[in-house]
Amino acid sequence: MNRTKLTASLIGAFLFLLAFASLLYILLPHSQAEGYIADIYQDGTLLTSIPLYDVDASYTFTVTGASGCQNQVEVRPGSIGILSADCPDKLCVHQGFISDSRIPITCLPNRLVILLRPAKQSQTDSSAVDMITY
Repeated sequence: MNRTKLTASLIGAFLFLLAFASLLYILLPHSQAEGYIADIYQDGTLLTSIPLYDVDASYTFTVTGASGCQNQVEVRPGSIGILSADCPDKLCVHQGFISDSRIPITCLPNRLVILLRPAKQSQTDSSAVDMITY
């Protein structure tokens, strides 16, 4: 009986350390010397690609959907985000600005997705994972 408790404790400790290491890997920033390219999709169609490493000054533009929905997007040097949206929950606005490829910005009511990809990865790279699904 004592040996079973020891085995269960060791397995529990191992799983805890594995979960903690995974969390650190996800949350700690990764160095990306080349910079990122922001791909903006609406309804699964690529609207534009913006190399964030080439942006010198902030600017904004509006993306209008088929039903008249609008998202105001701001591009800053090294990051991108949605300033305002006419969707009811505004979760895309609350996501803030992103500067790495870990979490994309999504506005599901307006069917808008902003993904960042490393500048060294080509857009037609067949080994890249397609993260847009509807």
